Amino acid sequence: MPVISFDLGGTKLASALISDEGEILFSEILSLDKRKGNEAGHFIVEQANFLLNKASALNITVAALGICVPGIAYAKKGTVWAPNIPGWDDYPLLSELQNGITDKNVQIKIDSDRACYILGEVWKGNARGCSDAIFLSVGTGIGAGILVNNQVLRGTGDIAGAIGWLGLNKPFQEKFTSCGCFEYYASGEGIAKVAKELLENNKFTESILFQINKESFSAKDVFDAHDQGDALAVAVINNAIEYWGMAVANLVSLFNPEKIILGGGVFGPALQFLDAIYAEAKKWAQPVSIQQMKLEGSALGSKAGLYGAGWLALKEQS
Repeated sequence: MPVISFDLGGTKLASALISDEGEILFSEILSLDKRKGNEAGHFIVEQANFLLNKASALNITVAALGICVPGIAYAKKGTVWAPNIPGWDDYPLLSELQNGITDKNVQIKIDSDRACYILGEVWKGNARGCSDAIFLSVGTGIGAGILVNNQVLRGTGDIAGAIGWLGLNKPFQEKFTSCGCFEYYASGEGIAKVAKELLENNKFTESILFQINKESFSAKDVFDAHDQGDALAVAVINNAIEYWGMAVANLVSLFNPEKIILGGGVFGPALQFLDAIYAEAKKWAQPVSIQQMKLEGSALGSKAGLYGAGWLALKEQS
């Protein structure tokens, strides 16, 4: 039976009707338009009701809804912490949906984006057939969906996988407080941040990045400059490759996974560095375990969260 799937980001809401075979019957992406607090919650309810009406027009019965959220989904309370959405420090998303959708028989399941990413890859991506696999998501921030013995690892407070806070450098610096050491250097925002720091130090005065407003340039600008052989961009990306490799090594040594899948907006353009990341990981990882692991890019790209949320909904109705 088809399900409704949502992938909520800090700035957008992707939604879909997905069949139990994984066929996307309808999908669209809407901007949040800076909605916050209850405004964002009401917006999701409106879209859920729109999709229920859409399904009815297509003679489709929907029994469940899954939603992927950018942060922490507290399973026991049905609340969400999403730092990119103002007012969502402990937002009661489950009750908002239960009270607001027109069909009260629809089952609702909410989970973190990192959990949904790995579940999506297990269902329809590069982790099919795996019982132990990890999705390392590198975008604006960094997180990991960790599958152990066919179960998503959640931790005592549903926060497992927040590996942007991995300590990969010393000594501790105050700038790590808000996002973590790993994320500071190797996320999308981190890549741009490190490049700006080098520009401010005037170490690469010939860089083409000097021609871009340093207050507004992004990781994409750094990747573009790298592909043109820009020395500053090459240094920043090589630094990120080291951090990605160290993180992969630590995940391999801790969890002995069959696969680690790299996804998120940065992978993307960083998929060209898979071999270099694996070579770096081999230096640090447990030597037997690293030989048992395959490092791959996401097969689902930006749809990993939608498929994962769809899988959640399918399991909820089964």
